[in-house]
Amino acid sequence: MTDALAAARIQTVRDHMALEITHDWDGVIATFAHPRYEMHGGGQVFDGEEAVRAYFAASRTPFPDQGNEIIAIAHDGDTVLVEFWLTGTHLGPLRLGGRAIEPTGKSFRVRMSASFEFAPGSDKIVCERPYFDQGAVVRALGLA
Repeated sequence: MTDALAAARIQTVRDHMALEITHDWDGVIATFAHPRYEMHGGGQVFDGEEAVRAYFAASRTPFPDQGNEIIAIAHDGDTVLVEFWLTGTHLGPLRLGGRAIEPTGKSFRVRMSASFEFAPGSDKIVCERPYFDQGAVVRALGLA
């Protein structure tokens, strides 16, 4: 592995996360070799462009200003690891179980991590795996 490839992968992840904040979904999709999210905490898998775009729409409905602030980033083998603050404001209906919780206007800031897997020799993502406590946002909003 070259230092140049490691640096390119880290930049891809930085770009990917910044594009998520601005809702540049075409740009986010372009950071992938094949779009795929595996949500560790909820167990959902979003595989392929259509599924990933549906995830973006569903996750931004309750939190249209959802953002991230990178705390630490590291590269090892074919993986980039990121620790970050996930932020947002509850401005749209939030689906919990079988019910919808109307917007509270409350903000949250929770600590998370994610791994980004790359194909050997490539700077394109093959899978993002966010790791999180499913109830962290709900607790931060005072809904649990």
